[in-house]
Amino acid sequence: MSERQNDFLLFGKWSFDGIEVKDPGLQRYISLKPVLIPHSMGRHEHRRFQKSHLNIVERLVNNIMRPGKNAGKKSRAIKFVKSAFEIIHLQTGRNPIEVLVRAVENAAPCEDTTRIMYGGIVYHQAVDISPQRRVDLALRFIAEGARLAAFSNPKPFEECLAEEIILAANKDIKSYAVQKRNEMERIAMHAR
Repeated sequence: MSERQNDFLLFGKWSFDGIEVKDPGLQRYISLKPVLIPHSMGRHEHRRFQKSHLNIVERLVNNIMRPGKNAGKKSRAIKFVKSAFEIIHLQTGRNPIEVLVRAVENAAPCEDTTRIMYGGIVYHQAVDISPQRRVDLALRFIAEGARLAAFSNPKPFEECLAEEIILAANKDIKSYAVQKRNEMERIAMHAR
């Protein structure tokens, strides 16, 4: 490994080399651009669709900062992700960035429903979800699942986040994110 590649290890440990997105629909929307710390200071926010160029780890950190206990505390959210990545590596022996990418691919729903009003009657119609929204929903479900698992539980948030990512990467039905994906797709299938 050259000296230049050592400069861009996430948290000084995890390499982005050799990680590929297997889902062809999500390849353009899961960014694996090497970063040291997942904090871009919001440079993407004023241009449309620029969040797809934001590193996937930083997008997870941003989803952890949803309203509640961690709202706006990015350094705290980064510490949670860093600790969760350590736990993932200890439990699986794999690169945690690769495990996160697999979790996002497995938790991203393909179909949803929309409300259509026709002559005063409202009914639901199944629609395909855009790849950008698929990634957004997958990250939201993973963060939400970890938050719900940690609520009223003596287990720390980092362990709950690591467990949720590992379960989603294995497409385990015990994962909250995979359950939400299956539920959305089941409802959409009945609305065809």
